[in-house]
Amino acid sequence: MRVNPDPDAMRALFVLFVCSLLTLAAQAQRVVFINPGQHDETYWVTAGEAMQQAARSLGQSFEQQFAERDPERALQIARELAARPAARRPDYVVLVNEKGTLVEASRILASAGIKSFAAFNGLLPQERLAWSPRQGLPLLIGSLEPRAEDAGYLTARALIMQGRRMRLQAADGKLHLLAISGDRSTPVSIARTEGMRRAVAEQPDVVLDRVAFGDWRKDLAAEQASEMLAAYPEARLLWAGSDQMAFGAMQVARTRQLEPGRQMLFSAINTSPEAMQARISGELSALAGGHFLCGAWSLVMIHDHHHGRDFKDLGLMQQQGMFTLFSEQDARRFLVRHGKGLNGLDFRRYSRVLNPSLARYAFDAQVLLR
Repeated sequence: MRVNPDPDAMRALFVLFVCSLLTLAAQAQRVVFINPGQHDETYWVTAGEAMQQAARSLGQSFEQQFAERDPERALQIARELAARPAARRPDYVVLVNEKGTLVEASRILASAGIKSFAAFNGLLPQERLAWSPRQGLPLLIGSLEPRAEDAGYLTARALIMQGRRMRLQAADGKLHLLAISGDRSTPVSIARTEGMRRAVAEQPDVVLDRVAFGDWRKDLAAEQASEMLAAYPEARLLWAGSDQMAFGAMQVARTRQLEPGRQMLFSAINTSPEAMQARISGELSALAGGHFLCGAWSLVMIHDHHHGRDFKDLGLMQQQGMFTLFSEQDARRFLVRHGKGLNGLDFRRYSRVLNPSLARYAFDAQVLLR
């Protein structure tokens, strides 16, 4: 027997459905990312694109502003956000502790009732006692950092192993390694360098001749490489804390008839298309990356916090292993899958709100290759 639907019941269901949609829209988090990089800087552009994709997956409103590597500009953006009318202020702002700006930026935002979250670079060790999340900084809800020491260790170890295979020892029978780190103060730079030093310390046949600082710049790294190669002409391994610094050093090596990948070996960190192509061609003997997803993972944690599934049970200041070594085959696979963007990644599967059975966050760079 056919039963005709009750029109009143159908209308009630429709009203309930519309109200549910309006409730979800009202709950959508408004998130702003103060990007510390330059608007045309590959790594930071890619990090922002990953965050945009995560925001689309999670139903968040996302805005990004570039500080152009200017710490004062980052603080000015925070002031401008805090000065917006209440209806236009973000619910959360993702900050990066570049050049020690995190504490001041978080305090500026808190004065307007805006929550903040630290990604990529969190509080410095000397800042943590006085300015911990939700205590010294009540509206800094937490932080997420890639375990940066992993990147330094993985790339240095792979570089050393390749140098040994190619028998690039100097006259004293040892492998001589030069290093160009990012800067002296950023937590990521310090940790990557510590990882490199740990890998060297494990190998008695490796000598670390010098560590220089390229400030993440290709041109400055080239200057440092020129000085180091003049002082240590037998060095045949060069570890770099980023891809651009590695490319600057390569330019200098070529002027000395040291072909990258053959007469002199280089390592780098990052997943730019240029770095992937260099790994495929063999100009880079070791490459690690995946950490550009840190901002996207941060949006997952913000989403869950906003919807009542706090992450304090896992720790307010988290570090996770987000790096993977890329082989030549991995680099090819990465470019095929993500060379034109990250539109295929669905970040909802990592949310503990949307997947209640998840006890912990599983933020893994291998997602880029699966």
